[in-house]
Amino acid sequence: MRGEGGTHEPCDRRDEPQRWDAAAWADRPVVVQVCDGDDGDADDVPPWPSSSASQPSVVASMLLDLDVADGMRVLEIGTGSGWNAGLLAHRLGDANVVTVEVDQALAATARTRLAAIGLAPLVVTVDGAEGFAQRAPHDRVLATCSVVRIPLPWVRQVRVGGRIVAPWATGWTHYGTVRLRVRPDGSASGRFRAGGSFMPMRSQRSQVDSVADVLGDDKPDSSRTTLSPWEVAGRADSEADFAIGLRTSDLWHHWEDQPEDGVSTRLWVGDEAGSSWAAVDYDGRQLDTFAVRQNGPRRVWDEVEDAWDWWTSAGSPLPERFGLAVGTDGSHRVWLDEEGSEDAWYVRHPA
Repeated sequence: MRGEGGTHEPCDRRDEPQRWDAAAWADRPVVVQVCDGDDGDADDVPPWPSSSASQPSVVASMLLDLDVADGMRVLEIGTGSGWNAGLLAHRLGDANVVTVEVDQALAATARTRLAAIGLAPLVVTVDGAEGFAQRAPHDRVLATCSVVRIPLPWVRQVRVGGRIVAPWATGWTHYGTVRLRVRPDGSASGRFRAGGSFMPMRSQRSQVDSVADVLGDDKPDSSRTTLSPWEVAGRADSEADFAIGLRTSDLWHHWEDQPEDGVSTRLWVGDEAGSSWAAVDYDGRQLDTFAVRQNGPRRVWDEVEDAWDWWTSAGSPLPERFGLAVGTDGSHRVWLDEEGSEDAWYVRHPA
């Protein structure tokens, strides 16, 4: 499900130089574009971030994951502000770095910024899911947008033994980073790690804009559950969300705004196909069971409960215990601890 916005406080360097400097040097992400650059977005829709300069410590971690060496050729997916491409070009040289950006305005601005400091990596305006075959094979691919699936062109355009590093996302949560190596048979495999929450690749964004998109006129089935919705969505840590996302893959959740009592709330769950939904009510005065309504061919709350039961019975594994194998046909197989483990399953992706 798509994000629904947030606060947006623009800062102009000419008008507020101290605030601009503080934002630029802080270890925080800085939004550089909202609403895909559409300043005429609907008045009743809060501005939502569509591109940012990533948090410096996160950038450093991903560059360490990338593990570049002299002479390597790197393809970056998602130019954004151009900062990360500049770091790579400074380290490897302009000729060894290609950065692709789907947004023409962002690409042009980044190109200008880089030229102003004497750097000239190749900046190309194209959907990052396509990669960039003209410079293949690449030694490394680094994504600066989150993906729900690894595009097959990335795997095919990386040399054997080369590495792909990408922020991971599911319908349930944007959390985790996957690090893959390309194998001689054309597949790729590697492990996840904790950390990394990025804006989604535009061509992989959810097509569900709101809960209303999946609600039908049919009467839902009613039941009760002993699993608190707060256990599976909105925890202080993200490990449960990460695991549930891997197990359910194409399910999303959305918290309904709390009413005036500040206690009761509702968790909506749905599938990316828009065919099934569930609503779980949290009432602060009733903490042992929770009302559930479900509708559609899938019982999506039951799937969430199954995912939770699996995760807890497996010892609540952290992201580092999970791995991903991408087949030559584009299939995604997640595994726990070892690739040959019996605890493995194929990821469901929307059609």
